[in-house]
Amino acid sequence: MKKVITSAMALGMVGGAAWADAHAADEVTLQLQWVTQAQFAGYYVALENGYYDEEGLDVTIQPGGPDIAPPLVLAGGAADAMLNWMPSALAAREGGTPVVNIAQPFVRSGLQISCWADTGIEEPADIAGHTVGHWFFGNEYTFLAWMDSLGIPVDGSEGGVTLVQAGFNVDPLLQRQVDCISNMTYNEYWQIIDAGITPDEIVTFRYSDYDADTLEDGIWVLEDDLADPEFFDKMVRFVRASMRGWVWAAENPNEAAMIVLDYDETGAQTEEHQLRMMSEIALLVDENGGALDEESYARTVRTLLAGGTAVISQEPEGAFTHAVTDAALGN
Repeated sequence: MKKVITSAMALGMVGGAAWADAHAADEVTLQLQWVTQAQFAGYYVALENGYYDEEGLDVTIQPGGPDIAPPLVLAGGAADAMLNWMPSALAAREGGTPVVNIAQPFVRSGLQISCWADTGIEEPADIAGHTVGHWFFGNEYTFLAWMDSLGIPVDGSEGGVTLVQAGFNVDPLLQRQVDCISNMTYNEYWQIIDAGITPDEIVTFRYSDYDADTLEDGIWVLEDDLADPEFFDKMVRFVRASMRGWVWAAENPNEAAMIVLDYDETGAQTEEHQLRMMSEIALLVDENGGALDEESYARTVRTLLAGGTAVISQEPEGAFTHAVTDAALGN
């Protein structure tokens, strides 16, 4: 099983004993959005291939899960940076946790909803009156915004949606505990298929097909931390090394998937699933430095502001910066 490379080992790889004697690697702790899997391949590749080492960084990657809220981890000081979906991060910012997006490696959304076809659901509006499984702790905000734009309440009332918390798998759908379940193109959807369900037995709605998608898996830090020049420099190096990792992962998906498997201490991931996930993840990633696209940001904000039960109540100010990616790219 792979372990996190120690500072001494890392420095020896890139500069020899003399460099190690003169410098101590800067520590960075990254909180993931979910468990160790190919969704985060770029960061594990950067760790394994020594890209963080070359930037003088000693990086620790903390897996997440269905009961872990990255903004809370960041606010509590247990991480220097987090990966988070933008709806969750912007809601946290409005709620008093001053998070700032410093890079956006994912430029496309992989979020979708799959429903049993025999429920009569043929279009998103038909989800009204049904039960939906979704992840909580901020992951549900994009779904709430979409339902709100369709005029569908999510409080379990008549004609509304009953929302049930989902976990690591799609068992609630398979066991008919819910009519629909949220899933990712690169992950849970294939759990449905691998369970023997054929595509014609379900109907799947991809958020991006309905202009309801929002940005996912951005890199976020606390605003006060970013004001520190030393922390800012550390994040420039972190983003530069991470994007190198993503470029390599996209160009070498099979090798990247195997690296992820080496770092999966739970042993829960399979080679087949991670290889397939990496091929799908490569379609979502920006390989050009990770700078946030402002049009995509604006679309996300509009989605979250829409309707009477908006996820956020006003347009955020200062929620992102190009300064880190500009510096990382040498702009």
